[in-house]
Order: sequence, then structure tokens, then C-alpha cells
Amino acid sequence: MTTYSHTQFGRVLVYGMSAMVLFLGLAGAALGTLRWMLPPMVLLGLAALLFGWLRTEIRGGTLHCRFGPGLFHKRFPLREVESVRPVRNSWIWGWGIRYTPHGWLYNVSGLDGVELTLADGRHARIGTDRPDELVRAIEQAIAVLESR
Repeated sequence: MTTYSHTQFGRVLVYGMSAMVLFLGLAGAALGTLRWMLPPMVLLGLAALLFGWLRTEIRGGTLHCRFGPGLFHKRFPLREVESVRPVRNSWIWGWGIRYTPHGWLYNVSGLDGVELTLADGRHARIGTDRPDELVRAIEQAIAVLESR
């Protein structure tokens, strides 16, 4: 049963990559080099498709984070979460999946997120435009698990 679900769309990422694809296509057509522009156009399009949105769900005692259609994903068993708190990420860390001084970051847009401290001492951050809501949902799901 899903107790929390939110999808954040990466507007800047998707629109920016789409604009670059359009620019490369138009430039390639105008210069007669379209066939040379196709590989980067395809790569940019794939990146926009694979990382264009981040779906965060709490289901079955696990926090699921899925980019785009789900090829890239991460699961956090809530029984392993020691603490959770809202955080503000540095703009330097960017978007996508990154290793930061605060552990792994899974982010598609913006600077807000939630930091998980796991039982083994590792940290992970999940980008979201609704950090307080995600923190509450995680804390409630952990409380339900602990009451069993």
C-alpha cells in the first residue's frame, strides 16, 4: 500500500535540454551537418527522458525514489532510517545522482531536500519541492513500522 507519493518535474532540466536539442537540430540543418548533430541530440533527449522527473513514494515500509520511467532508482528501507530532516542543498551539487559531502544526492530540481541518516551512519539526500511534507510522511511511516 502506498502511503505517500509525489512527483517533481525538472522543468529547467527538461526545457533546457529540449532547447539544446532544438538549437542543434536547427544549426545542423542550416549548416548541412545534421548527421553530426544527431548523436548529441539523442543523448540530450535520452537524458531529459531518463532524469526529467523524480517520483518519491513510501510503500511497504520502503522509501522509493525513481527518476523518469524508473531505470535509475533507489530504495531505502524505513527500518534502517535513524533520522530525517529537511535540508537545503548547495547549487554546486546540481541535479541528478551525485555524491556530495553529505552522502548521495538524488535530485531533479531546486535546492530543497530531505536528509536521511541511516543506521550504519551513511547519509543520503532526496531532492523535493515539499520537504516538510516528505519528512512528516517518513516519520509517520516509521512510527507505524515501530508500532507493529
